[in-house]
Amino acid sequence: MTDAMLERIATALERIAPPLPAPALPGARAYGWTGTGLVAMSDFRPLPLHLLSGIDMQRDTLVTNTRRLAQGHAAHDALLWGARGTGKSALVKAVAGALQDEGQNLALVELPSPALGTLPALFQMLADWNRPTVVFLDDLAFDQNGEAARTLRSSLEGGAHARPPHVRLYVTSNRRHLLPRNLEEQASAINPRDVVDDNLALADRFGLSIGFHVVDQDHYLAMIDGYAKHLGLSFDPQDALTWATQRGIRSGRVAWHYAVELAGRAGKAIF
Repeated sequence: MTDAMLERIATALERIAPPLPAPALPGARAYGWTGTGLVAMSDFRPLPLHLLSGIDMQRDTLVTNTRRLAQGHAAHDALLWGARGTGKSALVKAVAGALQDEGQNLALVELPSPALGTLPALFQMLADWNRPTVVFLDDLAFDQNGEAARTLRSSLEGGAHARPPHVRLYVTSNRRHLLPRNLEEQASAINPRDVVDDNLALADRFGLSIGFHVVDQDHYLAMIDGYAKHLGLSFDPQDALTWATQRGIRSGRVAWHYAVELAGRAGKAIF
């Protein structure tokens, strides 16, 4: 049986299948996808957008694109890639929260990586919902999951399971091209070049590719300064640098963890 025949069968089955139910709370800010339905997140409290410092270009690019989506204009799918802890996930959530605070009718749906195979079902449900939506896949890589990569690639462009026009995918990854880290990881493939081409074909389907990089010492301290002022706290720069040294990296995540530590020492809550 050819791929084209399988595609036609899948399309026919979708037509006769009962539609998935809409979420119980259609006006919620964020949802989690279970594989069969949406569950509203009552505790969705992203960081205020202005607190994410050192990533101004990335922030402005994603805000512009997401605002276009929320207003019904043409918008891109986005791949946010780079070093761990540099604010990729926090930025996606903060941008969604900021635009919602502006009054934009935007929804954020978090799709766990293990549930990627159910993405066509999610798109089927969202197609009938008509609310501008960001589907968020966090920390994605395809070391040993070629089928999932092909599902996502088909969803981004063409195929029977293409995403609805009012839905965009925002994906974060530590890898720019979603590629295996080294040739040994490709050794099981009959033709390793095919693995590379498949993953490059996937990365190329994102209209936006936004890079994040490890911050220098000044930017790291500036991040902490912003958090500390927001919380009404002071800090010792040398103590903050020691905190980062003990963790082996300067990043937005480490800066936020230090801010949490400061609040804990002062007997204060974060929110």
